[in-house]
Amino acid sequence: MLKPDSLIFDRDGTLWDNVDTYVTAWNKGLEAKGYDLRLRREDLVGLMGKEIGKMLNKLLPKVSPEEEKELFHAIIEAYQSLTKTMTPKIFPGVREGLEKLATKYKLFMLSNCEEGGIVNFMNHTGTRHLFTDYMEHGQNFQPKSFNLKLLIDRNHLQSPVYIGDTDSDSREAAKAGVPFVYVTYGFGETDNYALKFDSFPELTDYFMNL
Repeated sequence: MLKPDSLIFDRDGTLWDNVDTYVTAWNKGLEAKGYDLRLRREDLVGLMGKEIGKMLNKLLPKVSPEEEKELFHAIIEAYQSLTKTMTPKIFPGVREGLEKLATKYKLFMLSNCEEGGIVNFMNHTGTRHLFTDYMEHGQNFQPKSFNLKLLIDRNHLQSPVYIGDTDSDSREAAKAGVPFVYVTYGFGETDNYALKFDSFPELTDYFMNL
């Protein structure tokens, strides 16, 4: 792997754990649309990192495209109402590590979240000034591999890496031809990675000394 000129971060399971807020938002959305289904944390953890359409197909496989669209908007509306009161867990060392890494690398974020979700993260953590650019699934409803290439082309990156926590992150990075850096403390597992780290401080130390 070449020495990177930029670091592209996944959000959920890599920088923070906000699953409890997502569970509340999903249940509010489901209730608003008249569904009896009520989710628990364990129902969503295994789906973290996937596009919301794939999450809906897994949880409600018989829902029509029109119903799926309405439910999607209800969930997003519920989540937006919770952003001022949510209490996500920022993984240890993330804020300090991003501050350090931004002095040496261009930092980016790429997530399968709704439009505005990354900005919510940046505002909540006070890290907006550290990131050069970002891309969200909700902006164009394209897969991560497509949006990785978009970020790379838009910012003229030569040797980026993608940092995430799931096998789907690894597969999407491979499709985009980007080395994958795996953090083991997140929501998923994979055997396909160029590097792996067990904590964000460990990752920070490695890239700062590279």
